[in-house]
Amino acid sequence: MAQVLEFRLPDLGEGLTEAEIVRWLVQVGDVVAIDQPVVEVETAKAMVEVPCPYGGVVTARFGEQGSELPVGAPLLTVAVGAPAADPRTAPSTPAPEPEGSGNVLVGYGTTAPPARRRRVRPDAPTGAAGPNPGAVAPGTAADGTVAGAGSSAGASGDSAVDAGSSAAASDSVAPVDGRAVPVDGRAVVGAGTGAGSAVRGAGGGVDGPVAVISPLVRRLARENGLDLRGLAGSGRDGLILRADVERALGGTPPSAPAPADATAPVAAGADGPGATRVPLKGVRGAVADKLARSRREIPDATCWVDADATELLRARAAMNAAGGPKISLLAVLARICVAALARFPELNSTVDTAAREVVLLPQVHLGFAAQTERGLVVPVVRDAHTRDAESLSAEFARLTEAGRSGRLTPGDLTGGTFTLNNYGVFGVDGSTPIVNHPEAAMLGVGRIVPKPWVHEGELAVRQVVQLSLTFDHRVCDGGTAGGFLRYVADCVEQPAVLLRTL
Repeated sequence: MAQVLEFRLPDLGEGLTEAEIVRWLVQVGDVVAIDQPVVEVETAKAMVEVPCPYGGVVTARFGEQGSELPVGAPLLTVAVGAPAADPRTAPSTPAPEPEGSGNVLVGYGTTAPPARRRRVRPDAPTGAAGPNPGAVAPGTAADGTVAGAGSSAGASGDSAVDAGSSAAASDSVAPVDGRAVPVDGRAVVGAGTGAGSAVRGAGGGVDGPVAVISPLVRRLARENGLDLRGLAGSGRDGLILRADVERALGGTPPSAPAPADATAPVAAGADGPGATRVPLKGVRGAVADKLARSRREIPDATCWVDADATELLRARAAMNAAGGPKISLLAVLARICVAALARFPELNSTVDTAAREVVLLPQVHLGFAAQTERGLVVPVVRDAHTRDAESLSAEFARLTEAGRSGRLTPGDLTGGTFTLNNYGVFGVDGSTPIVNHPEAAMLGVGRIVPKPWVHEGELAVRQVVQLSLTFDHRVCDGGTAGGFLRYVADCVEQPAVLLRTL
């Protein structure tokens, strides 16, 4: 008979813990092929089409358009396989295991994981078998433990799971044909969760399961000595979010969940008449969290200098006059940044706070700030130190177009080591930007405008730009930061200086 498999929202990589359903690409009753995209979701990083690792008939969908699902939550169920043959005429052979593509998204495997044995204390309850033991969730291990997307098939040692993992209750259920049906008498492991009858809470003791949105939230509470058992979550069904933990650590109570129509005007009250609430979620929410973390953790400082960019503009015009693909001004500035980072590698680094070490990074993955309809994004040019100006121009153009169309992938938006912020496109001269955590520095470039300037002892009208460097004062002192910025300014004023590094 057909086997109903549950497909959960897979691990989307880079610490992403939830996604919003933008558009369903299949309906209940549709036949889907292996690796066929079934839903389009929006994460804090990008829009992603999620492919289903199983082929069959869609029997149920979970979540409406606009709803948010945590990683590991049920997404849809698929009936796989043909009806069973008549036992009087067919040989008694076990049904073949359903096949998966094994290649869906970063951090998610579709084939069954290798069986791992768990040691369970004799006094630990294992739960009662459900009425439908034949329904199997994806990734069933040989010992009966069911593993969801990105999960481990058991914890080493006893059945207690460390505080970095979420707990799944013994009466976990898997939806089949739109109904909630227990899948086994044993523990069901969701994405990033562990199995067992006891969970070590934030304080290290044994207590009941505490619903948190990700292991990172549990770790944050543990490192700050916060007992999650006494915390009321503001997420769906009381789920504890990172914001709840941060509010508790700050001494302020969590706010009530937003109403269903979160953008509708609210009645007169604390917000004032006609006030409108806009939820911080998706890209905007991710940017807010990152900027707040940067301000909390990084002791930043800013230095700036005015530079005469007249010769830089002439050099770029000469390059483009020679024929071939056009070289953008951003690409020329990026090439200058790479040369400066080679001289001052402290600024291409990150701080390991746990080890109290500055980690100097050998590759330059250059991020650049870009404003899109979905908010501010920072696409990353990989291995910028190996690219010439023409290659940098092409990659900037590709990532900018992907950002405008909302098609940047999580890989396009993560892993940067230094950021170039061209805020001059907004018509402003200067800025003191916030460092893009966990990087150590950001170069800001203002607009280039004609100004009075003393050139070769004479007052003249020159094309002037303001450059600013915001840096993590833990990685270097003002002398290093000033040396970096002065070298950048020298290259802007005299592009021939770059020839020394080519």
